[in-house]
Amino acid sequence: MAIKSFKRYEKKFILTQKQYDALIPRLLEYMNPDEHCKSGKNYSIYNIYYDTDNNDVIRHSIAKPYYKEKLRLRSYAVPNSIDDSVFLELKKKINGIVNKRRVVLTLDEAYKFVNQGIAPTSNDYINKQVINEIQYYLKKNKVYPKVYISYSRKAFFANDDRDFRLTFDSQIITRRDDLALESGSFGQNILGEGKYLMEVKILGSMPLWFTRILSELEIYNTHFSKYGSEFMNYCLNNSNIDIKGRKKVC
Repeated sequence: MAIKSFKRYEKKFILTQKQYDALIPRLLEYMNPDEHCKSGKNYSIYNIYYDTDNNDVIRHSIAKPYYKEKLRLRSYAVPNSIDDSVFLELKKKINGIVNKRRVVLTLDEAYKFVNQGIAPTSNDYINKQVINEIQYYLKKNKVYPKVYISYSRKAFFANDDRDFRLTFDSQIITRRDDLALESGSFGQNILGEGKYLMEVKILGSMPLWFTRILSELEIYNTHFSKYGSEFMNYCLNNSNIDIKGRKKVC
């Protein structure tokens, strides 16, 4: 079992295929591919998001509050066994600053923790702290597996500042049934073919060279949440759910 903690700002952009193809060569003048993206490779990310019966977590999130948090289970390969390692993450956003706390568990430990309330044990103080935070969240919020989201990612970090990082996500696949990581990736592509979600992950301000390239290629900041976009589509496609995620009353 191991823990990691992240704290940063995130800016999001939607790119066309043409913009993506023009941007990547320019980035390579200043950035290096992530160690998992050498020779043009991508890596995959698989997630299960947890929410209440009434979708209170995502309803609160899309209202753009000062503070929000969400719980998700993440893996970087489709698990073949309940003993495979996964990440249980509590992601918080406070006034635009993202703080992510996560602990590495086996798939079996993660499922028992979230679904049955059986907390894993650890002798490490920091691990215990994160497990306690997640346990408190689970006691405060009666959540269930609600949405599966997977995507293909390419990542880069700046040559002179590893805290400046870019990720490009494509093939964002979602579903609301068969909510198990071990079932693999299938469902609806909510971003569409030939589009990329670029996320800029920074601790401070963006470099001038990067803002200049964005301006030249006419790439502009936007708002896009994977879970939020999935939920909006879900509401629009279900006549008994309104856009605020509440069941309609006749």
